[in-house]
Amino acid sequence: MGNLSRSLRNNFLTKAILAFAFNIILYATQVHAGYAQLIIDANTGKVLSSENADVLNRPASLTKMMTLYMTFEALHDGRLTWDKRITMTKNGAATIPTKLGVPAGKNFTVREAVLGMIVKSANDAAEAMGDHLAGSEAKFADAMTRKARQLGMSRTTFRNASGLPNSRQVTTARDMATLAVALMRDYPKEYALFSERSFVFRGREIAGHNNLMYRYKGMDGIKTGYTNASGFNLVSAVNDNGRHVVGVVLGGKTARSRDARMAALLDAAMPAASLRGRSAIAQASVLDDLDLSNIPLPISADRTGAIEMASVSADVTGSIQATDAMPVAGNSGGWEIQIAATDSDKAAKILLSKAQSDALAGFSEISSYTQRIKSNVATLYRARFTGFDSRSSAASACKALKSHSYSCLMLPNKG
Repeated sequence: MGNLSRSLRNNFLTKAILAFAFNIILYATQVHAGYAQLIIDANTGKVLSSENADVLNRPASLTKMMTLYMTFEALHDGRLTWDKRITMTKNGAATIPTKLGVPAGKNFTVREAVLGMIVKSANDAAEAMGDHLAGSEAKFADAMTRKARQLGMSRTTFRNASGLPNSRQVTTARDMATLAVALMRDYPKEYALFSERSFVFRGREIAGHNNLMYRYKGMDGIKTGYTNASGFNLVSAVNDNGRHVVGVVLGGKTARSRDARMAALLDAAMPAASLRGRSAIAQASVLDDLDLSNIPLPISADRTGAIEMASVSADVTGSIQATDAMPVAGNSGGWEIQIAATDSDKAAKILLSKAQSDALAGFSEISSYTQRIKSNVATLYRARFTGFDSRSSAASACKALKSHSYSCLMLPNKG
């Protein structure tokens, strides 16, 4: 009996110890949102306020900013039209609210999907759009991460189109500011949709919940986000009498405190922002007419250390992994195209090499070069192809590049 009693007691203690250890491990692995913020002058790229701007956090529904960027890209290169009907996938229909509630197998338009993502932050629309564009959630996540690298978002990894919780889906305040400016710069007409307060879907009006936008002077977007792991996130843009500022707050405790913090940061930053007749970004009603030579691209730090590539498949990381870069070529021809701005010359050259191999083999007369630009806050290297003898030739090259998920901006060669 004594031996049995000791055995039962030992068994109980073992289970108690294991249970305690499990709880410790569970607590240690839970993700706790950390506070971060960044305010930048969108006219100059200058950082006006920053705290934990490069610390990894969860993006939550800010992820949809990238899904929308890639949707706008597909609209521009002809893969989508506003009235094209998208089939709701099982993956999309299975997401938790918020959602449009379209059953699997039923259709909705690209316009409905875009407004659903912007106004309602509809998870089902985002996932179904990703499935349509790439064939699966995993493939679209890789494409999103590849696009993030091309835009200069060096610490962001996407794992789904909606922002629903995934432990490997991470970003930073700086990267989200970079994405916000990219949306304004690359797709100014589509970006205007971020100011929509509501839309009508299947006979019912759906109202938005970006409440700060409705009461802060000059704010024209752009996106809110929340999960338990991320806390309350917000990216905002204000364009007030020539002062153009982008703000990011991550890890707020409540929606109200997050909004109040953003308002206070913007109030402090706006007087220090540069003043122009109109923002150089806002002036660009046609992307092809935008001269990027005087507009700093939105990477605001000189990051030492390797670019983070965790959880991204090899075909994504291959675009930036080290190889011998091509020699820099001089300018020639009437038009150029720019595919990226990176924080190292080597990365820019590698991107050029891969882009030429992937998409531009038929353009035999072109050459590539990198352009170093330096501001008060960063040194960047623009990755460009030159030698296009006409705008139509440059446009054809851009179409080919975008079909392989590269960004592309056309520029008249002033050299």
